[in-house]
Amino acid sequence: MTQKQHHTHSMTPLEKRSITGLSAIFGLRMLGLFMILPVFSLAADQYSGATPMLIGLAIGAYGLTQALLQIPFGMLSDRIGRKRVITMGLILFAAGSVVAATADSIYMVIAGRLLQGSGAIAAAIMALTADLTRDEHRTKAMASIGISIGFSFSIALASGAALESWIGLSGIFWATAVLSLVGIAVLHLWVPTPIRCVNHRDIEPVPRQFGKVLKNPEIMRMVFSIMILHCLLTTSFFALPIALQDHAGLARDQHALIYLPILIIAFISMVPFILIAEKRRKMKPIFLGAIAVLAISQLTWAMLPSSLTALLISLWLFFTAFNILEASLPSLMSKLSPLENKGTAMGIYSTAQFIGAFIGGTLGGLMYTHYALSGVFIAGAVLTLIWLIVVSPMKPPRHLTNRILHIDHLSATNADDIAQQLNAIEGVVETIVVVEEQVAYVKFAPELINSEALDAFSPQ
Repeated sequence: MTQKQHHTHSMTPLEKRSITGLSAIFGLRMLGLFMILPVFSLAADQYSGATPMLIGLAIGAYGLTQALLQIPFGMLSDRIGRKRVITMGLILFAAGSVVAATADSIYMVIAGRLLQGSGAIAAAIMALTADLTRDEHRTKAMASIGISIGFSFSIALASGAALESWIGLSGIFWATAVLSLVGIAVLHLWVPTPIRCVNHRDIEPVPRQFGKVLKNPEIMRMVFSIMILHCLLTTSFFALPIALQDHAGLARDQHALIYLPILIIAFISMVPFILIAEKRRKMKPIFLGAIAVLAISQLTWAMLPSSLTALLISLWLFFTAFNILEASLPSLMSKLSPLENKGTAMGIYSTAQFIGAFIGGTLGGLMYTHYALSGVFIAGAVLTLIWLIVVSPMKPPRHLTNRILHIDHLSATNADDIAQQLNAIEGVVETIVVVEEQVAYVKFAPELINSEALDAFSPQ
C-alpha cells in the first residue's frame, strides 16, 4: 500500500478529534438523562404531589419533547449551523436540569424533564459527525458514538444509585446541569468547525420520503422494536428499584453495588451472540431469541419479586438481551432501508426510541397505581410477547454493505448511465446517484463484489 493510499484509508488527526469530542458530548448528555433511572421511583416521594402515576411521567417525560423536536432540530442545523443548534440544545438541557434540581413539587420535576428533553441534539450531532469525517470512516464514527452511549448508560446506572445516597436527587440534577456545560466546552474548545454543512441522505431525513418509509413493513418492524425496547427500559426501571428495596430487602445504598457487575457480565455475555448474528448470518433467530429472553425476565420479576437471586439473574438476562437488541437494531435498519430512504428511516427510528421512553415511564406509573408491582412487569411481558408476534414474519436480512463513491464530472446528463454501470457490477444490489453532492451511494454484497470495478469509479 502506498503512503498516499494509507493516508486515505486511515483517519486523520482532525477526524479522530471530531469523533472523540462528539462521542464525549453524546456520552455526557446520556449520562445526565439516565442517572436518575435506578433511584427516582424510590426517592421521588420527597416531592409534594408525588403519586406513582406522576413519578412515572417524570421518568419518561424527556422522551416526549425529544421525540417531537429531534427531526426539526436536525433540519434547523442544516440552516443555521450544527454547533449553534447543539449549543442551544445543551443550554436547554442544562436549564431543564436546574428546574428539576430546584423543584419541590413533582410537577416542577416533570417540567424540568420536559425542558431537558427539548434539547434534542442527537440528529445534529450525527450530522456534524458526518460533516467532519470522510465517508469511508462514517461507520467507525457512528460506532464510536454508539459505544459512548452504551458506556455512559452503564456508568449512569452504577453511579446514579451511589450519587443519590451522597448528594440526593437534586444533587444529581445539579450534576447533570454541570455535565451539559462541560459538553458545551468540549464542543467549542475541542470539536473542529466544519467548512460547510452538507445534507447527508444516509444520515438525515428527507421530508418527502416519510410516506415511503412509513409504508415499508420491514423498516416499521424495526421502528416498533426500538420503541418497545425503550418502553421496557423505562417501565422496568420504574418498578425494579421498588422490587429490590421493598420486596427483596436490598437497602437503597446497596443498589449501586449490584448494577455495575451485572452490566459488565451482561456486556461480556452479549458479545458472542452479536458475533454469531453477524458472522454466521443468524441475525433473525438471535434477534427473536433476545426478545423472548426479555419476556422471561419480566415474568420472573412479576412472579418472584421477593427473591433477590431471581431478581438479579433476571436483571443479567434483561441487560444481555437489551444490549444484543440495542446493538443489532441500527445494523438491521441499515441493511433493510433502501439507500434513498436511509436517513429518513433513521430519523423515524430515533423518534420512536424516545416515544418508547415516554410511554414506558407513563405506563409504569399507571400500572403500578392500579395493579401494584406485579402489574407493571406483567404489562411488560405482554408488550414483549406482542412485539415477538409483530416481528416474527420479518425476512432474514441479507448481509449487505454501503459505500459512498465520489465521482468527478457527475451531471444530470450522465447520472443515469453511471447508475446503470454501477448496477451492472457483480455484487451491487442498489445504487443512488446524487448529482448535487457529486456522489453515488452503493449497497452491495461484500462476498460477491468486484472491488476493483467499484474503485475505478472513485479516484483516490
